[in-house]
Amino acid sequence: MLQAVLNGSRPADAHPALPVIARHLARDARAVARLGIAAVHVHPRGPDSQETLDPVHVGDAVAAIRAEVPGMEIGVTTGRWIQPDPVKRIEAVLTWGRLGVGKPDVCSVNVHEKGWVDVCAAAASVGIGVELGVWTSGDAVTLRTSGIPRGTTRVLAESTVSDPETSVAEAVRILRALGPLPVPVLLHGEEDGAWPVLEYALRMGIDTRIGFEDVLVRPDGWLATGNDDLVRAALAIRV
Repeated sequence: MLQAVLNGSRPADAHPALPVIARHLARDARAVARLGIAAVHVHPRGPDSQETLDPVHVGDAVAAIRAEVPGMEIGVTTGRWIQPDPVKRIEAVLTWGRLGVGKPDVCSVNVHEKGWVDVCAAAASVGIGVELGVWTSGDAVTLRTSGIPRGTTRVLAESTVSDPETSVAEAVRILRALGPLPVPVLLHGEEDGAWPVLEYALRMGIDTRIGFEDVLVRPDGWLATGNDDLVRAALAIRV
């Protein structure tokens, strides 16, 4: 699987084509769907263009994407940097479950964040799948010790080392620390490490992702014109 990650935490001025508002997220989702992408991950924003877990804005973003691409898997974040209080994060996720067409299919929950187990339980209780974010080999050990929570769709193994010379080695360390899992692993990198890790994932037959959340440039170093441009570049890689 190749997932498209459309905006992430990047500020609105990070790229002229970065999708921030709901209709632009829907536009980009439609563009990558035409290339065969069946799953997107987005960070909904409020009127101030800042990331938010507010059900109103999360529901708007998800509903807009669903209207354009009805069969798309739509994922959102529950990042601690958006809402540090785990109780409020849980409340937000529980409310998402009542959003109807604006209900996300999955949400990402980072294993290193306080309250992650309870956030996962809240998501499972309202029928929202979980993507478990594992950023380090230490996170991988934590996950192995705790066990895979109910409702987990996949594990997101992220090499946060942006150095292209060492990003793949860090990805391998995380995968080895994870060991065999009962759910799929999606491996990805970021910035200068995004393309080397993506190529490694393709070579190893592991699910991966691409989009403005992870990188703004194509493999040739040129600034991408949009999320669809990054997806095309990923699909063109032969390993």
